Amino acid sequence: MGRGRAKAKQTKVARELKYSSHHTDFDALQRELSSSESNGEAHGSDDRHDDPPDDGYDVYRR
Repeated sequence: MGRGRAKAKQTKVARELKYSSHHTDFDALQRELSSSESNGEAHGSDDRHDDPPDDGYDVYRR
């Protein structure tokens, strides 16, 4: 029975996102992206996306 207030809040937030025009500072974004690449944090230093270790169940996944 308490869903009405939550739904009204979601509707309000959705309308604000849909109809409001947000200013994006592309210069600040460019500075942020270029500084992270120069620090070596951008690409290639993350090994989390390697294949997971063999758990013995690969023969069952087809």
